[in-house]
Amino acid sequence: MSYKIVVDSCGELPKRCKQDEHFESVPLVLDIDGHLVVDDETFDQADFLRRVAASPNCPKSSCPSPQRYMEAYTCEAEHVYAVTLSGELSGSCNSAELGKKLYQEEKGEKKIHVFNSRSASIGETLIALKIEACEKAGMAFEEVVKTVEDYIAGQNTYFVLESLEALRKNGRLSNLKAFVANALNIKPVMGATPIGTICQLDQARGITRALKKMVEYIAKDLKNPSEKTLAISHCNCRQRAEMVKEEILKQVSVKDILILDTAGVSSLYASDGGIIVVV
Repeated sequence: MSYKIVVDSCGELPKRCKQDEHFESVPLVLDIDGHLVVDDETFDQADFLRRVAASPNCPKSSCPSPQRYMEAYTCEAEHVYAVTLSGELSGSCNSAELGKKLYQEEKGEKKIHVFNSRSASIGETLIALKIEACEKAGMAFEEVVKTVEDYIAGQNTYFVLESLEALRKNGRLSNLKAFVANALNIKPVMGATPIGTICQLDQARGITRALKKMVEYIAKDLKNPSEKTLAISHCNCRQRAEMVKEEILKQVSVKDILILDTAGVSSLYASDGGIIVVV
């Protein structure tokens, strides 16, 4: 069966996927004090990070419209899958569902399923790759959906930020807590809940200690590591991502590790120096 995997642009796609007709990225749009940035192949991370650092305001993001999703679903593929940023953090999942309804109303029935990643960034990437693997294995549409939903339920997301400013500006952290954390060089170790919201797992003084503490959580939580692909996304800090990879491999042996730089939406929330790990 032919298939297509539609991923909103919070999910970073490897280069080979960007060149594969089975994949399509639908962009969110970022607004920095009225300056609009489309999160697609034109995204300039360095310029974006400079603008964010200079702004006293939190940049806003707008998800793809239902119409844009419907356009992505309009293809020759018999099976279409959408993977979106957590529905608890963005309207992208709801927009993808509305796009499905629009398609069915205007063009008729098609096998389309929207996966709420309950994660972000590289978490969406791993879900898209899991869909691809299921399709290549010859699974029926319904079997792919069940297998991937089970995979999402077992996925864990972790991250450590160099700066708390994006969270402060976004209203997810009080000014006092941000000030104290920055003054004491306290770095939170963050994670995602089963429903896709953000939670704090721990904290440490200094980025290196925080990253090592994050690795401890990963090693403790990881089940059947030899069967798992682990992914790391970083915001402008490849060397730090490689260090996290080495620390993980000291404690567990995984099937594979994928490292990618963050795209626009993930760069907004991870901020310069942020690390996200999903397994």
